[in-house]
Amino acid sequence: MKAVLCKSYGPPENLVLEEVPDLTPGENEAVVEVYAASLNFPDGLQIQGKYQFQPPMPFTPGSEVGGVIKAVGPGFDHYKVGDRVMAIPGIGGLAEQVIVKPESVRRIPDNMDFKTAAGFAMVYTTSYHALKQRANLQPGETLLVLGASGGVGLSAVELGKVMGAQV
Repeated sequence: MKAVLCKSYGPPENLVLEEVPDLTPGENEAVVEVYAASLNFPDGLQIQGKYQFQPPMPFTPGSEVGGVIKAVGPGFDHYKVGDRVMAIPGIGGLAEQVIVKPESVRRIPDNMDFKTAAGFAMVYTTSYHALKQRANLQPGETLLVLGASGGVGLSAVELGKVMGAQV
């Protein structure tokens, strides 16, 4: 399979595309065939060596994917081969396959495509945490979102409306 590798910290131009062995799931793991992947702010920090979690070199960046379960290991009984899923594996998403744990995987709704799924989980959970758990946004309150042009900002606008705020 092909994978993007980070072999030394630096800008995105330092990343390389290489052929690597196919993945095999271990205990309580699955392999997802990646159909779409997204890049988020932490991914950029990670390849520069500036993120709080740094995997050993070389590593494949990419913290969010949409794809199909290709294989399951022993104990992974939450999903089955062929299920359409979105996942936040933490690393490994910029490859044709990625290993996932059950807690990082969710089914993709039938009306959602893989590209949308690959960019959904991280931005929406970030916005939800900010609005619900940090700001305790209540129906009828006013929500002003500065910078509503990126994923987190756009999802904050949508979630704010769903939560009953005046956005």
